[in-house]
Amino acid sequence: MKHRTLSPVILAALLLWLAPLAHGAEPTHAEVAFGPHAHQRIDIYLPKTGRAPFPAILWFGGIWKAAKHPANLGFFDAKGIAVIAVQTRTMEDAVAEGEKEPVSYVQEDAVRVVQFVRHHAAQWGLDPAHLAVGGGSQGAQPALFVGCARDRANAASSDPVERASSLVTCVAAYRCQPTLDPARMQEWVPGVKWGAPALGCNFEESLKRREDLLPALRRWSPDYLLHRDAAPMFFENEWGLTKPGDITQANYDVHSPRWALGFQKLALAVGAACDVKFPEHPVESFADIWSFVARKLRP
Repeated sequence: MKHRTLSPVILAALLLWLAPLAHGAEPTHAEVAFGPHAHQRIDIYLPKTGRAPFPAILWFGGIWKAAKHPANLGFFDAKGIAVIAVQTRTMEDAVAEGEKEPVSYVQEDAVRVVQFVRHHAAQWGLDPAHLAVGGGSQGAQPALFVGCARDRANAASSDPVERASSLVTCVAAYRCQPTLDPARMQEWVPGVKWGAPALGCNFEESLKRREDLLPALRRWSPDYLLHRDAAPMFFENEWGLTKPGDITQANYDVHSPRWALGFQKLALAVGAACDVKFPEHPVESFADIWSFVARKLRP
């Protein structure tokens, strides 16, 4: 049998996601509940380097299936930065409970977990003033929502968590899909279909009913929440504008850097800071999403 050699870009991407496993670390605090649902859980990895209080990055898992993924533990440990793997309620959970806008569960939990971590920061030796959010592919959606939304702190709430700020220092987004708008998706990446049942229907139906769904898009889609003071964002893709020969068209379309370029155009138009990196589109200031986060959290 002939063995295939992985391209350097694919190998780098694979190593990026295997880094947490290779590090072999156990969470300092495991399965911490930030809400009553079984899927509202976080794992906290405190660094062995540096002294508390530590800045932290919250890294989001799946939005369809519940999952937690700690981000590049070895890298952040060496920088004295805590990693928090976040699992939220999913769109499947929302559908099962009859929610009309299933993505609301994910996005509301994303806000809640930032407020929760900030409220309890002293308990875990974290720096509440330096919290970043991020995610890969689908996991970047809730991170971008938090970064683009305005502060959701509710000073009048009886819940002290809800009184905490939801603002973050920066957002890291890896090979992701930054809009829930079916028309924008197809404008940026012709032919792509992604996101259902985020808005309560399948993709084709969402495209037909887009005008009716605009209020939901304005509530939950990061691109509709962009404003000048949004958290600085950094997008990274391992593929360029041409599909690699060993990648399926469907996989490439969902993870194409064209999503990030479309989003960046909207961000820059309102004055928000947004960098996009892929093989033929380097960013001079930062080597990758990890160095971006590290420098923002430890300027």
